Amino acid sequence: MRARYDGLADWYDERFGADAPTHQPGLLDLLGTGSGPCLDIGCGTGRNFGTIRATGRTVVGLDFSADQLRRARTRTDGPLMRGDATKLPFADRSFDTAVTMWISTDVEDFATVVREATRVLRPGGVLVVYGVHPCFNGPHMYFNEDGSRLVHPTYRQRGWHDESPYWSEDGIRRRVGMHHVPLADFLNAFLVPSLSIERFEEPDGPEVPHALAVRARRTN
Repeated sequence: MRARYDGLADWYDERFGADAPTHQPGLLDLLGTGSGPCLDIGCGTGRNFGTIRATGRTVVGLDFSADQLRRARTRTDGPLMRGDATKLPFADRSFDTAVTMWISTDVEDFATVVREATRVLRPGGVLVVYGVHPCFNGPHMYFNEDGSRLVHPTYRQRGWHDESPYWSEDGIRRRVGMHHVPLADFLNAFLVPSLSIERFEEPDGPEVPHALAVRARRTN
């Protein structure tokens, strides 16, 4: 099955990689120092590999798009794998750390991704999830030029949106669509046995938060 992001890797890297920081604001602090393999679920073109390595960890990248992995290969000589985030091709308790960056709006079932990420963590392992803020970033939002945002009543329309009148003409969502996850659904995804939430963050950025991040730990 063709991935939504196939054919977009070069454009994506030019748009979000070349002039963007090598890590998202606050990601380094959320991860903290560590060691061992870190599974980057939905690694895309690998633009966060440098940040993961800076914490002392090694990178294992996974993405559903072979095209994105082609660009990711230019950023690591470590293992990369094409795979489904809802059916991770790894044994239980394989990793010390797992991260997912910006994929909650690109998968059919975000809760299953969190459960799978927890499954492949070793006891004491850290999970960092960093992505779209469900309240202030989605098909229901209009971004005003002054930095304010207008919320439309379509906020409660969970699931796939292939089109929204509020999306930028040259943005990623016009190309791949978006799976909207309301805030309650996003938070409930972390109610996983053996997963303990350590903190939520709205990372630095615009005055109206663009992103929402979570750090959690597998307890047993």
